[in-house]
Amino acid sequence: MLALDLRESAAAEKIVKETLARFGRIDALVNIAGAVPQIDLFEMTDAQWDDGMALKFHGARRLTIRAWDALKASKGSVVLLSGLAAYDPKPGFAAVAATNAAIIALAKAFAEQGIKDGVQVNSVSPGAVMTGRRQSFFQKWAPAHHMSVEEAIKKYPEESGIARFGQPEEIADLLAFLVSAQAKWLTGAALRMDGGEFKGI
Repeated sequence: MLALDLRESAAAEKIVKETLARFGRIDALVNIAGAVPQIDLFEMTDAQWDDGMALKFHGARRLTIRAWDALKASKGSVVLLSGLAAYDPKPGFAAVAATNAAIIALAKAFAEQGIKDGVQVNSVSPGAVMTGRRQSFFQKWAPAHHMSVEEAIKKYPEESGIARFGQPEEIADLLAFLVSAQAKWLTGAALRMDGGEFKGI
């Protein structure tokens, strides 16, 4: 296991070199690192914008580029994690939405090259998944809206038009499928797994 900061340009090189040294190949790359600040569009500083993009967008971009030759050799797969904010930007989540939309576009660009190079690339936008980060969000958000954490957690799915929160394991299962042999013909797709929060054709 490597504990590195993907905001640093040298991190991608180290990850790929050490992975190849240990395993001799790279069959799949899942870019899941990064959280972008949820700060109002008119309050967020340039430094905060840059920091949000540095980890989630540029970290994934550099790591995918650095691993590309190994992925070509193995006819491997790449998944980039985006998020639902890309489809419904709000001023309070502007950096989240902009970064996630950029990741979807980046994945499509990699997928275009991947068709020539034999590398499968897709992106996934999870919906409201009950992670530790989301739990922490409700612990801050609920008191500010005169609710208990339990009330806030119950209210969110109802207001979002979904039956329940997703579970991390459900997203993990989708990612595992995307890098499996059964999904090899699926490439260039921007997949949403959100319990039906965003309806679309």
